[in-house]
Amino acid sequence: MKNIAVFTSGGDAPGMNACIRAVVRGALHHNVNVFGIYRGYNGMINGDIHPLTSQSVSNIIQRAGTILKSARSAEFRTKEGRKKAYEQLRAHGIEGLVAIGGNGTFTGAQIFYEEYGIPTVGAPGTIDNDLYGTDFTIGFDTAVNTALNAIDKIRDTADSHDRVFFIEVMGRNSGYIALRSAIGGGAEMAIIPEKPNSLDEIIEKLKTGWGRAKRSYIVVVAEGQQPGNATEIAQKVKKEIPDLDVRVSTLGHIQRGGSPSAVDRVIASRIGLAAVEALLSGKSGIMVGIVNGRIKYTPFKETFKQKNEQIAEMIRLVEVLSK
Repeated sequence: MKNIAVFTSGGDAPGMNACIRAVVRGALHHNVNVFGIYRGYNGMINGDIHPLTSQSVSNIIQRAGTILKSARSAEFRTKEGRKKAYEQLRAHGIEGLVAIGGNGTFTGAQIFYEEYGIPTVGAPGTIDNDLYGTDFTIGFDTAVNTALNAIDKIRDTADSHDRVFFIEVMGRNSGYIALRSAIGGGAEMAIIPEKPNSLDEIIEKLKTGWGRAKRSYIVVVAEGQQPGNATEIAQKVKKEIPDLDVRVSTLGHIQRGGSPSAVDRVIASRIGLAAVEALLSGKSGIMVGIVNGRIKYTPFKETFKQKNEQIAEMIRLVEVLSK
Protein backbone atom coordinates (compact mmCIF):
# COMPACT_ATOMS: atom_id res chain seq x y z
CA MET A 1 0.00 0.00 0.00
CA LYS A 2 1.63 3.22 -1.22
CA ASN A 3 -1.20 5.77 -1.11
CA ILE A 4 -3.79 6.28 1.60
CA ALA A 5 -6.23 9.08 2.37
CA VAL A 6 -7.76 10.53 5.54
CA PHE A 7 -11.06 12.36 5.94
CA THR A 8 -13.38 13.66 8.63
CA SER A 9 -17.13 13.21 8.44
CA GLY A 10 -20.23 14.10 10.46
CA GLY A 11 -20.11 16.54 13.34
CA ASP A 12 -16.74 18.11 14.16
CA ALA A 13 -15.04 17.25 17.43
CA PRO A 14 -12.07 18.80 19.29
CA GLY A 15 -9.05 16.57 18.67
CA MET A 16 -9.84 15.71 15.05
CA ASN A 17 -6.89 17.82 13.92
CA ALA A 18 -4.59 15.98 16.31
CA CYS A 19 -5.78 12.72 14.76
CA ILE A 20 -5.25 14.02 11.21
CA ARG A 21 -1.74 15.08 12.19
CA ALA A 22 -0.97 11.61 13.57
CA VAL A 23 -2.33 9.89 10.46
CA VAL A 24 -0.26 12.07 8.13
CA ARG A 25 2.99 11.80 10.05
CA GLY A 26 2.43 8.12 10.79
CA ALA A 27 1.93 7.38 7.09
CA LEU A 28 5.02 9.38 6.12
CA HIS A 29 7.03 7.54 8.77
CA HIS A 30 6.15 4.31 6.97
CA ASN A 31 7.03 5.82 3.56
CA VAL A 32 3.38 5.94 2.47
CA ASN A 33 1.91 8.89 0.58
CA VAL A 34 -1.12 10.42 2.28
CA PHE A 35 -3.93 12.51 0.83
CA GLY A 36 -6.54 14.62 2.56
CA ILE A 37 -10.14 14.35 1.41
CA TYR A 38 -11.89 17.64 2.12
CA ARG A 39 -15.53 17.84 3.25
CA GLY A 40 -16.01 14.15 3.97
CA TYR A 41 -17.88 11.90 1.59
CA ASN A 42 -18.99 14.92 -0.46
CA GLY A 43 -15.36 15.73 -1.14
CA MET A 44 -14.68 12.12 -2.06
CA ILE A 45 -17.46 12.25 -4.65
CA ASN A 46 -16.34 15.62 -6.02
CA GLY A 47 -12.63 14.85 -6.12
CA ASP A 48 -11.66 17.39 -3.46
CA ILE A 49 -8.56 15.31 -2.70
CA HIS A 50 -5.08 16.76 -2.15
CA PRO A 51 -1.65 15.48 -1.06
CA LEU A 52 -0.62 16.22 2.52
CA THR A 53 2.89 16.69 3.83
CA SER A 54 4.35 16.95 7.31
CA GLN A 55 4.19 20.75 6.94
CA SER A 56 0.49 20.51 6.05
CA VAL A 57 -0.26 19.44 9.61
CA SER A 58 2.18 21.70 11.47
CA ASN A 59 0.69 23.78 14.28
CA ILE A 60 -2.76 22.16 14.19
CA ILE A 61 -2.70 19.86 17.24
CA GLN A 62 -4.09 22.63 19.47
CA ARG A 63 -6.82 23.69 17.04
CA ALA A 64 -10.46 22.63 17.35
CA GLY A 65 -12.63 21.70 14.39
CA THR A 66 -11.05 19.97 11.39
CA ILE A 67 -8.70 21.40 8.77
CA LEU A 68 -10.20 18.91 6.31
CA LYS A 69 -13.69 20.33 6.91
CA SER A 70 -16.69 18.08 7.39
CA ALA A 71 -20.06 17.54 5.79
CA ARG A 72 -22.91 15.08 5.72
CA SER A 73 -23.53 13.59 2.28
CA ALA A 74 -26.95 12.53 1.04
CA GLU A 75 -25.42 11.61 -2.32
CA PHE A 76 -23.04 9.07 -0.77
CA ARG A 77 -26.06 7.17 0.50
CA THR A 78 -26.89 6.32 -3.12
CA LYS A 79 -25.13 3.71 -5.27
CA GLU A 80 -24.47 6.36 -7.89
CA GLY A 81 -22.75 8.59 -5.35
CA ARG A 82 -20.56 5.79 -4.03
CA LYS A 83 -19.58 4.85 -7.60
CA LYS A 84 -18.41 8.44 -8.21
CA ALA A 85 -16.43 8.33 -4.95
CA TYR A 86 -14.72 5.07 -5.97
CA GLU A 87 -13.77 6.47 -9.37
CA GLN A 88 -12.21 9.52 -7.73
CA LEU A 89 -10.18 7.39 -5.32
CA ARG A 90 -8.99 5.17 -8.15
CA ALA A 91 -8.00 8.22 -10.22
CA HIS A 92 -5.78 9.38 -7.33
CA GLY A 93 -4.33 5.91 -6.76
CA ILE A 94 -5.70 5.69 -3.23
CA GLU A 95 -5.59 2.16 -1.83
CA GLY A 96 -6.89 2.65 1.72
CA LEU A 97 -8.78 5.11 3.92
CA VAL A 98 -8.71 6.38 7.48
CA ALA A 99 -12.19 7.65 8.37
CA ILE A 100 -12.50 9.96 11.39
CA GLY A 101 -16.10 10.21 12.56
CA GLY A 102 -18.99 8.42 14.24
CA ASN A 103 -21.53 5.73 13.48
CA GLY A 104 -22.83 7.36 10.29
CA THR A 105 -19.27 7.62 8.97
CA PHE A 106 -18.55 3.98 9.78
CA THR A 107 -21.83 2.75 8.31
CA GLY A 108 -20.96 4.45 5.02
CA ALA A 109 -17.43 3.06 5.10
CA GLN A 110 -18.68 -0.48 5.66
CA ILE A 111 -21.11 -0.30 2.74
CA PHE A 112 -18.40 1.25 0.55
CA TYR A 113 -16.00 -1.60 1.37
CA GLU A 114 -18.61 -4.26 0.63
CA GLU A 115 -19.26 -2.69 -2.79
CA TYR A 116 -15.75 -1.69 -3.88
CA GLY A 117 -13.27 -3.33 -1.54
CA ILE A 118 -11.50 -0.14 -0.43
CA PRO A 119 -9.94 -1.02 2.95
CA THR A 120 -11.00 1.43 5.65
CA VAL A 121 -10.01 1.85 9.30
CA GLY A 122 -12.02 4.17 11.54
CA ALA A 123 -11.03 6.62 14.26
CA PRO A 124 -13.85 7.50 16.72
CA GLY A 125 -14.30 11.25 16.32
CA THR A 126 -17.50 12.32 18.07
CA ILE A 127 -18.21 14.31 21.22
CA ASP A 128 -21.10 11.96 22.14
CA ASN A 129 -18.92 9.02 23.29
CA ASP A 130 -21.57 6.68 21.90
CA LEU A 131 -19.37 4.12 20.12
CA TYR A 132 -18.72 0.68 21.54
CA GLY A 133 -15.06 -0.35 21.51
CA THR A 134 -13.38 2.62 23.15
CA ASP A 135 -13.51 4.13 26.63
CA PHE A 136 -13.52 7.64 25.20
CA THR A 137 -14.11 9.03 21.74
CA ILE A 138 -12.08 11.93 20.34
CA GLY A 139 -13.65 15.20 21.48
CA PHE A 140 -15.68 13.86 24.38
CA ASP A 141 -13.36 15.01 27.16
CA THR A 142 -13.16 18.55 25.78
CA ALA A 143 -16.94 18.76 25.34
CA VAL A 144 -17.50 17.62 28.93
CA ASN A 145 -15.00 20.15 30.28
CA THR A 146 -16.69 22.92 28.28
CA ALA A 147 -20.06 21.93 29.72
CA LEU A 148 -18.61 21.60 33.22
CA ASN A 149 -17.09 25.07 33.06
CA ALA A 150 -20.52 26.49 32.22
CA ILE A 151 -22.26 24.45 34.93
CA ASP A 152 -19.83 25.74 37.58
CA LYS A 153 -20.63 29.33 36.63
CA ILE A 154 -24.38 28.70 36.53
CA ARG A 155 -24.19 27.03 39.95
CA ASP A 156 -22.91 30.32 41.40
CA THR A 157 -25.97 32.28 40.31
CA ALA A 158 -28.35 29.43 41.09
CA ASP A 159 -27.10 29.40 44.67
CA SER A 160 -27.18 33.20 44.99
CA HIS A 161 -30.81 33.47 43.87
CA ASP A 162 -32.30 30.15 45.07
CA ARG A 163 -33.02 29.05 41.52
CA VAL A 164 -33.56 25.81 39.65
CA PHE A 165 -31.52 25.68 36.46
CA PHE A 166 -32.20 23.26 33.62
CA ILE A 167 -28.99 23.09 31.59
CA GLU A 168 -29.24 21.50 28.16
CA VAL A 169 -26.15 19.80 26.74
CA MET A 170 -25.59 17.91 23.50
CA GLY A 171 -26.51 14.25 23.24
CA ARG A 172 -29.70 13.64 21.28
CA ASN A 173 -29.23 9.86 21.43
CA SER A 174 -26.51 9.59 24.06
CA GLY A 175 -26.40 10.77 27.66
CA TYR A 176 -22.64 10.59 28.23
CA ILE A 177 -21.97 14.33 28.16
CA ALA A 178 -24.97 14.97 30.42
CA LEU A 179 -23.97 12.26 32.89
CA ARG A 180 -20.28 13.05 33.13
CA SER A 181 -20.79 16.81 33.42
CA ALA A 182 -23.57 16.22 35.97
CA ILE A 183 -21.25 14.10 38.11
CA GLY A 184 -18.36 16.55 37.80
CA GLY A 185 -20.61 19.55 38.43
CA GLY A 186 -22.44 18.05 41.40
CA ALA A 187 -25.81 18.29 39.63
CA GLU A 188 -28.88 16.99 41.39
CA MET A 189 -30.29 15.25 38.34
CA ALA A 190 -29.38 14.16 34.80
CA ILE A 191 -32.11 13.52 32.24
CA ILE A 192 -30.78 11.21 29.53
CA PRO A 193 -32.12 8.99 26.71
CA GLU A 194 -30.72 5.80 28.27
CA LYS A 195 -33.01 6.22 31.29
CA PRO A 196 -35.81 8.69 30.59
CA ASN A 197 -37.40 10.37 33.60
CA SER A 198 -41.11 11.05 33.72
CA LEU A 199 -42.28 14.55 34.54
CA ASP A 200 -43.73 13.20 37.80
CA GLU A 201 -40.32 11.86 38.84
CA ILE A 202 -38.65 15.22 38.15
CA ILE A 203 -41.27 17.15 40.10
CA GLU A 204 -41.16 14.72 43.01
CA LYS A 205 -37.37 15.02 43.29
CA LEU A 206 -37.56 18.81 43.24
CA LYS A 207 -40.24 18.83 45.93
CA THR A 208 -38.21 16.43 48.06
CA GLY A 209 -35.14 18.66 47.80
CA TRP A 210 -37.11 21.76 48.73
CA GLY A 211 -38.54 19.84 51.67
CA ARG A 212 -34.96 19.37 52.92
CA ALA A 213 -34.40 23.13 52.65
CA LYS A 214 -32.35 22.72 49.49
CA ARG A 215 -32.72 26.08 47.73
CA SER A 216 -30.81 25.66 44.47
CA TYR A 217 -30.91 22.87 41.96
CA ILE A 218 -29.00 21.94 38.80
CA VAL A 219 -30.65 19.57 36.33
CA VAL A 220 -28.57 18.56 33.29
CA VAL A 221 -30.65 17.59 30.26
CA ALA A 222 -29.45 15.73 27.16
CA GLU A 223 -31.03 17.58 24.23
CA GLY A 224 -34.28 16.51 22.64
CA GLN A 225 -35.32 13.60 24.86
CA GLN A 226 -38.49 12.64 26.69
CA PRO A 227 -40.14 14.33 28.50
CA GLY A 228 -38.79 17.13 26.28
CA ASN A 229 -35.86 19.48 25.92
CA ALA A 230 -34.73 21.71 28.78
CA THR A 231 -37.11 24.55 27.91
CA GLU A 232 -40.12 22.24 27.61
CA ILE A 233 -39.34 20.49 30.90
CA ALA A 234 -38.81 23.81 32.69
CA GLN A 235 -42.17 25.10 31.47
CA LYS A 236 -43.95 21.98 32.69
CA VAL A 237 -42.22 22.12 36.09
CA LYS A 238 -43.05 25.81 36.52
CA LYS A 239 -46.69 25.05 35.80
CA GLU A 240 -46.77 22.35 38.47
CA ILE A 241 -44.67 24.24 41.05
CA PRO A 242 -45.37 27.95 40.44
CA ASP A 243 -43.27 29.15 43.40
CA LEU A 244 -40.01 27.84 41.90
CA ASP A 245 -37.67 30.32 40.26
CA VAL A 246 -36.91 28.26 37.16
CA ARG A 247 -34.32 29.18 34.51
CA VAL A 248 -32.93 27.48 31.39
CA SER A 249 -29.48 27.56 29.80
CA THR A 250 -28.85 25.80 26.48
CA LEU A 251 -25.13 25.33 25.88
CA GLY A 252 -25.46 24.30 22.23
CA HIS A 253 -22.54 24.27 19.83
CA ILE A 254 -19.99 25.80 22.19
CA GLN A 255 -19.45 22.17 23.24
CA ARG A 256 -18.00 21.38 19.81
CA GLY A 257 -15.52 24.25 19.90
CA GLY A 258 -12.48 25.19 21.91
CA SER A 259 -8.92 23.94 22.00
CA PRO A 260 -8.87 20.18 22.66
CA SER A 261 -7.88 19.01 26.12
CA ALA A 262 -4.63 17.15 26.74
CA VAL A 263 -6.65 13.95 27.07
CA ASP A 264 -8.21 14.41 23.63
CA ARG A 265 -4.90 15.32 22.01
CA VAL A 266 -3.19 12.21 23.36
CA ILE A 267 -6.11 9.89 22.56
CA ALA A 268 -6.37 11.29 19.03
CA SER A 269 -2.62 10.94 18.45
CA ARG A 270 -2.52 7.33 19.64
CA ILE A 271 -5.57 6.36 17.62
CA GLY A 272 -4.37 8.16 14.47
CA LEU A 273 -1.04 6.34 14.37
CA ALA A 274 -2.66 3.01 15.28
CA ALA A 275 -5.21 3.47 12.47
CA VAL A 276 -2.45 3.91 9.87
CA GLU A 277 -0.55 0.89 11.13
CA ALA A 278 -3.71 -1.22 11.23
CA LEU A 279 -4.46 -0.28 7.62
CA LEU A 280 -0.91 -1.09 6.50
CA SER A 281 -1.07 -4.46 8.27
CA GLY A 282 -4.09 -5.47 6.19
CA LYS A 283 -6.91 -4.69 8.61
CA SER A 284 -10.19 -3.18 7.38
CA GLY A 285 -13.75 -2.59 8.51
CA ILE A 286 -12.64 -1.85 12.06
CA MET A 287 -12.55 1.09 14.43
CA VAL A 288 -9.43 1.74 16.49
CA GLY A 289 -10.26 2.51 20.11
CA ILE A 290 -8.55 2.59 23.50
CA VAL A 291 -9.89 0.35 26.28
CA ASN A 292 -8.19 0.26 29.68
CA GLY A 293 -5.24 2.10 28.16
CA ARG A 294 -4.67 -0.40 25.36
CA ILE A 295 -5.40 -0.16 21.64
CA LYS A 296 -8.43 -2.24 20.64
CA TYR A 297 -9.92 -3.06 17.22
CA THR A 298 -13.70 -3.34 16.94
CA PRO A 299 -15.64 -4.23 13.76
CA PHE A 300 -17.68 -1.28 12.46
CA LYS A 301 -20.96 -3.16 12.84
CA GLU A 302 -20.33 -3.69 16.56
CA THR A 303 -19.41 -0.07 17.33
CA PHE A 304 -22.96 1.19 17.00
CA LYS A 305 -25.01 -1.93 17.78
CA GLN A 306 -23.55 -2.65 21.20
CA LYS A 307 -23.91 -0.34 24.18
CA ASN A 308 -21.03 1.02 26.23
CA GLU A 309 -21.11 -0.57 29.68
CA GLN A 310 -20.01 2.58 31.54
CA ILE A 311 -23.47 4.11 31.44
CA ALA A 312 -25.09 2.08 34.26
CA GLU A 313 -22.35 2.96 36.75
CA MET A 314 -22.55 6.67 35.93
CA ILE A 315 -26.35 6.71 36.26
CA ARG A 316 -25.99 5.19 39.73
CA LEU A 317 -23.33 7.77 40.67
CA VAL A 318 -25.67 10.64 39.87
CA GLU A 319 -28.54 9.04 41.79
CA VAL A 320 -26.49 8.26 44.91
CA LEU A 321 -24.40 11.42 45.14
CA SER A 322 -27.26 13.84 44.49
CA LYS A 323 -29.21 12.87 47.61
